[in-house]
Amino acid sequence: MKQTIVPIRSSTQKFIEIEDVDKDIALFVDGSCVMVLSVSAVNFELLSEKEQESLIYAYGNFLNSLSFPIQILVRTQRKDISSYLHELEDQEKKQTNPKLQASIRSYRVFISKMVKERNVLDKKFYIVIPLSSLELGISPSLLFGNKKSGLPYPKDYIFEKAMNILTPKKDQVIRLIGRMGLKAKQLNTEQLIQLFFSIYNPETPLPDKTKLEHAQHNQ
Repeated sequence: MKQTIVPIRSSTQKFIEIEDVDKDIALFVDGSCVMVLSVSAVNFELLSEKEQESLIYAYGNFLNSLSFPIQILVRTQRKDISSYLHELEDQEKKQTNPKLQASIRSYRVFISKMVKERNVLDKKFYIVIPLSSLELGISPSLLFGNKKSGLPYPKDYIFEKAMNILTPKKDQVIRLIGRMGLKAKQLNTEQLIQLFFSIYNPETPLPDKTKLEHAQHNQ
């Protein structure tokens, strides 16, 4: 008997388990949320031995001062200098002096070749502050035994609750990071969308803001 082939119908959003990104918070399909902070970096190898020990001690104090979980994300990507090369190309076309034009062209080719051959990498650091769906409280669906999948509460309620719970934690992390001589800044909604897009589409250039928002709302 010939079996009927059932097509796979599954959205990208279901695969990555992101329900929505709004109010500088990422909401997942189970009701959990995260705030994400970008953190500045320091070249540890260039520090003196005393400075290295001081930084390690400060990092230990940072971890010991936390009363809630965090996630530390380190992303390593190939350096994207396409916008810089386009800018150099534009300057080359605008240049009326032939010698300067040749110099810009030579420099542009050199930079492009160096990055390609040496595989220059860009490393970025993030601190993720999570909110478990359990912190939202017991939802009516769970209380009355409703096993239907979906968010435990309306989105507006979850975002408001997440904002109230995560904001003090974010402020504490930023303050503690500052004691280490580093800077931390919360990613806004657009930056969060860009981060998730680049994680799940590593080989695809970032679309412009309008296309990103349209794709996010239609997943």
